[in-house]
Amino acid sequence: MNGWPLAVLKRMSWTPDEETLAAIRHLAIQNAIEYEGKAVPGSVIGRVMGSMTDLRQHGSVVSPMIVQAVNEANEIASSQGVDALIEILRNEAPHLLLKREKKERRTGLPELANAVKGKVVLRFAPNPNGPLSFGHARGLVINSTYAKQWDGELILRFDDTDTTVKPPLPSAYKQIPQEAEWLIGFKPHRIVFASERITHYYEHAVMMLNRGFGYVCQCSGEAFKVFRESKTECPCRNNSTEINIELWNKMIDGTFVPGDAVVRVKTDMELKNPALRDWPALRMQDTEKHPHPREGIGSKYKVWPLLDFQSAVEDYLQGVTHIIRGKDLMDSTRKQTLLYQHFGWEYPETMYWGRVKVHEWGGFSTSQMRRDIEAGLFEGWNDPRLPTLSALKERGITARALRHFWVELGVTQKDISVPLSTLYSHNTKEIDATAPRISFVKDPVKLSLQGDCPDNISIATHPNDKSMGQRIFNLNDNSVYISAEDADQTDTRLKDFCNISIDGSVAQITSTERIDKRPIVHWLGSNCEDAELVMVEDGKLVSIQGKFENHDYPIGTAVQMERIGYGIIAAKNKIVFTHN
Repeated sequence: MNGWPLAVLKRMSWTPDEETLAAIRHLAIQNAIEYEGKAVPGSVIGRVMGSMTDLRQHGSVVSPMIVQAVNEANEIASSQGVDALIEILRNEAPHLLLKREKKERRTGLPELANAVKGKVVLRFAPNPNGPLSFGHARGLVINSTYAKQWDGELILRFDDTDTTVKPPLPSAYKQIPQEAEWLIGFKPHRIVFASERITHYYEHAVMMLNRGFGYVCQCSGEAFKVFRESKTECPCRNNSTEINIELWNKMIDGTFVPGDAVVRVKTDMELKNPALRDWPALRMQDTEKHPHPREGIGSKYKVWPLLDFQSAVEDYLQGVTHIIRGKDLMDSTRKQTLLYQHFGWEYPETMYWGRVKVHEWGGFSTSQMRRDIEAGLFEGWNDPRLPTLSALKERGITARALRHFWVELGVTQKDISVPLSTLYSHNTKEIDATAPRISFVKDPVKLSLQGDCPDNISIATHPNDKSMGQRIFNLNDNSVYISAEDADQTDTRLKDFCNISIDGSVAQITSTERIDKRPIVHWLGSNCEDAELVMVEDGKLVSIQGKFENHDYPIGTAVQMERIGYGIIAAKNKIVFTHN
């Protein structure tokens, strides 16, 4: 992969020396030996950055090199066996063969606490203010994997009770179930719409008021903040049941307006964590101004549950046994546990994961992406620059690669920073064996061939799969196309064809055998057509014009472009770049 258009080479301001390259290679081999020929890029990246801290500042350059070294080590193990890797280290880096302190390797995800086969119920609960993103994929993959392992159920629950801050996007209700099935390979066992279950939340709100562990608070937000910070009770806390029910009725019939009152859960105003002190459970929303988009709901309800209350009640009603989510929601667990104790319920088992930051994406939120799309900054939810599932799918990232990526990261509260190359390495494993090889030539230059030139050249569609047939390059007009930057070289070799010497627009065939180390370039015969390659570089969409090998592959076919990388057929004459 030494030729254009590897974006990493364009950005490379630092080049590793031979010693560094060798160290990376040896650590990849060591990892492959330890894990029986199945080295993991993430593990090697951590080992390299840990042992050579000076490389951390060059992560965008080093990480792809590590992935390549891992792939090469795994390939050697596959074709020659792990013993061949051991022999390499014995000759080149014997110190790495010394016995390392080694923890027992855990395969897959950690065990679910107190899980019973056939009785596990998990849920994935997105806010439908947009379709699913790369971040959503983690919750969907982890929960669905456990559901399959334990013969359990996966609930897809739309937490759509906020019509003002994160208003639901109508199209998301259809898109999210489709994307979920694409990603996990099966339909969720149940689909629940929180917005259609308001009466259930009302019933539990009234139960709280009648049993004395909830009350209607008429304090302003600022006033209650003073009570919370001073650990003192607000006057509303001592309302009688009758007064609370009267105030509640004024909330639901619209006598009150948003901001006049909220329903709070009684806890302990001296709890160490201020967020847990008499936390709000239900509030009023202006659904006349911000109606709910689902049919039959609209402006029907004035009072809506806040997420911690709605989610807690719904988890109980749906029989959820295990909750797996981000550690940023630990306060939600604490709030909900207090509520469960009031009701006399048993709280589900919980597991948490830390944040995952992808170097190349920075920060994206569904709300911000939606605003940017509506402002015309992106072409839609499947814009290749966005980390949405629809965009990743359009770029050629497979569902299996996403699943393997998230399962490999596992469930740990440690915050993790990973390069996209880790995901790409999983995707390469999924598509390489079936991706036909094909040529795209940027800025094509036509050369007239001189010498013994056949009418056509036949090249394998896939070097490792003869059943995929042959690619035919027509040479009946004694001409070829190569890229302008390749045409600047005097002596080069047309891949799988011949050596040539270039003089202007003429290329003299000097040998069909490779007799020296001149650079190898990809090329096209006369059976080609104008085409466009779409790439993302530095956060921008780049359209590259060139010529594309004639083909009859359907839209959505993953291909490997010679010397460029993987792509996906988006139209007859358009390819979207996937990754190197």
